Amino acid sequence: MLLGLDPLLSPDLLHALAAMGHGERIVLVDANYPASRGRRLIAMPGIGVVPALRAVLSLLPCDSFVPDPAAIMQVVGEPGAIPAVVAEMNALLATHAWPAAVGIERHAFYAAAETAYAIVQTGERRFYGNILLTKGVIPPEGLQ
Repeated sequence: MLLGLDPLLSPDLLHALAAMGHGERIVLVDANYPASRGRRLIAMPGIGVVPALRAVLSLLPCDSFVPDPAAIMQVVGEPGAIPAVVAEMNALLATHAWPAAVGIERHAFYAAAETAYAIVQTGERRFYGNILLTKGVIPPEGLQ
């Protein structure tokens, strides 16, 4: 345990977040996601995607150099739909000064996730509880 850190941030997740460079991505996914398709898998069984996202956003800077630093998987056959879990994730993004996540087609999401630095598989049981985040930079003091 460390002071000031969300207790959901495991040593493996902390290492991944610290090791990622600017522009690299991390993906938080639901329990049904085929996470074996990624480079690194960090398991968070029993934890919903929203609490996991809250923990990650407590440390992860948003990439302001790309137009869409957050993306979610579109609902198959209904790309404009916003499931409750996505609405909750977007509300949380807003509280951390991130723009709302854009929707991308399911297979495009899988392809993007396969190139991410890490996939964090949560215990989220709601469908479409998946979000891809692009890490930004922390500017030097005085330039914030």
